[in-house]
Amino acid sequence: MNKRSSPFNLIKRVAFNFMIIFILVYLLFPFYWAVNSSLKTESQLFMTPATALPRDPATLELSPTLQNYSAVLQDGQFLRGLANSTIVATSTTVLALIAGSFAAFALGKLRFRGRKPALYLILAMTMFPQVTVLTGLYAVITALGFPARISLIFSYMIFTLPFTTWVLTAFFKELPDALMESAQVDGATPFQTFRSILLPLTAPALVTTGLLAFIAAWNEYLFALTFTSIDPSARTVPVAIAYFAGAVARQEPFGEIMAAASLVTIPLVVLVLIFQRRIVAGLTAGAVKG
Repeated sequence: MNKRSSPFNLIKRVAFNFMIIFILVYLLFPFYWAVNSSLKTESQLFMTPATALPRDPATLELSPTLQNYSAVLQDGQFLRGLANSTIVATSTTVLALIAGSFAAFALGKLRFRGRKPALYLILAMTMFPQVTVLTGLYAVITALGFPARISLIFSYMIFTLPFTTWVLTAFFKELPDALMESAQVDGATPFQTFRSILLPLTAPALVTTGLLAFIAAWNEYLFALTFTSIDPSARTVPVAIAYFAGAVARQEPFGEIMAAASLVTIPLVVLVLIFQRRIVAGLTAGAVKG
């Protein structure tokens, strides 16, 4: 009997395919339900049982609506939050990549005393929950008098910079030492070697870590809620969505919240689609040696 057609292998393939389908459904269902809810009116949202597609409560015919998206895109609070999130997340990502790449180069390619303790200290910084540093950080930033947006950028660096440095250090370590030695023979300084030779080779790693840092800053809620409490105009989009109010007192605008959540997810999906090749290259770099 062919090994591929044996009952045991058939069961393994079926189990593997079932597991893949289960994971896909588990991961995609929340986003599907958010989009589905965003296309429903308030009366459709309260239909029992809930419908898998937007349907008219009377005729049960397919009846999607874009009124939630229209309301969200006309909401000044949401648009302002979108702009604030773009500024804060982009600034955080750029600063984290600049500082992280310099630190990763030093930790990955240069030899100095205390290099390993520094690496473990950076790793330890990623283990602290945000809430443990929130109170002290808020007191420090309030005493310094930083604006809310600047406060958010420097606060987000606390958890994006250690992650960026740690990941990029692994990539710099994988680069051959012969590259630096050849550059030194040609008279290049360590900075010139870093800027002109090593940094371009880490482009997949920069894209991967930069995108993950951007997503972390884009979705962050706890720091944003705290540091914008005294400056509502600086609220990022997760906080702006949390403060959505219905047209009627004590009404929860569930459809508008789902529409806003869907719109906020679009930039992340677009970025992943644009940089998917570099992301895959960054995630698999160094996996095979030879």
